[in-house]
Amino acid sequence: MFEKLRDKPLASSQERFETLIGRTTQIYGRLVLLDSVRIDGKVVGNIETTKEHKVTVAIGASGEVSGDVTAHRVMVAGKVEGNIYASERVEFHKDSVVHGDISYGSIAVEHGARLLGLVIQNPAGGNASTEANTAIRQAQTNK
Repeated sequence: MFEKLRDKPLASSQERFETLIGRTTQIYGRLVLLDSVRIDGKVVGNIETTKEHKVTVAIGASGEVSGDVTAHRVMVAGKVEGNIYASERVEFHKDSVVHGDISYGSIAVEHGARLLGLVIQNPAGGNASTEANTAIRQAQTNK
């Protein structure tokens, strides 16, 4: 019974990605997005979105991000070295590696994903990033 659940991948997304950062591309600097993006290359810097746009940031299996990711939805199949702030949903696919704190509305984690950091659910109706930052700071000082 449990074997069937373990081998079942997360549901594939119907998300459209207006921007693709290819495997051989490296970007150094802050990204501010108005449309969804798929990252298969390397980004060194924070990735940010505006609250008015429901942007998805997808990090493919070959993708790497060194910096914080703030978006409506975040899907990780590659590597993230930084904090993730997903106001709606965050998904961690098998073999993904995240070193950083995670704030989310809802979460999905496949068997084999590796997370190292605090995992905190956003409060309903609150200012998610501000309250998550406060909770993360409190947890870090109480270590």
